Amino acid sequence: MSKGKIFVRERRKVGEGEKKPRYNMVGVAGVDLKIYVKHIRKMELEQIAEAIGADVVVLQAGKDEEDLDDDE
Repeated sequence: MSKGKIFVRERRKVGEGEKKPRYNMVGVAGVDLKIYVKHIRKMELEQIAEAIGADVVVLQAGKDEEDLDDDE
């Protein structure tokens, strides 16, 4: 059986050095995992992935795409 994957993308409204979670959860494949937060820190992602034996996949967004963050 292959490893599960957690798909995330970096938030656009968070700058370097800000004390806000940097990643949006996009999806999960191959594991039974419920996500209860909209934003998550990299360290938290890595801990979850290690605990469930999954890989974290950071999706690359295009530069010309409209900002889709509907928070804040």
